[in-house]
Amino acid sequence: MSDDRPGTAPAPTPDETPDPRAWIAPLISTVVTVPLGLLALLYGALSPMECGSCNGAVADRFHDSWMIGWTVLWIGLLIALAVLIASWAVPRRLRFAARRVGLALAAPATVGVTFVAFMALVDWP
Repeated sequence: MSDDRPGTAPAPTPDETPDPRAWIAPLISTVVTVPLGLLALLYGALSPMECGSCNGAVADRFHDSWMIGWTVLWIGLLIALAVLIASWAVPRRLRFAARRVGLALAAPATVGVTFVAFMALVDWP
């Protein structure tokens, strides 16, 4: 029997069911990603002291490679920030749960990959 009485709202479809735990994955990702990103940025900013006593060609090589690595680090951290914001912006419906969790996992992974790229790009003395 159909419930077609006036004033009754139709039940939400399974795809549009609200997710009461939608905030958990982005929150955990934020708690992990932000400190990791800040630590990576701090290490990258302080790394020129590694070659404080370098002279000549070694210092030039280090400086040139550090500039490239620093640029890659900033771009990667901005991408991680965009992914983190996207994990919060995904609609809070059950059908988007996998997308939300995937973005939440991708944000700290992006910071890690970016830091490894920075370390690989710099020609350490």
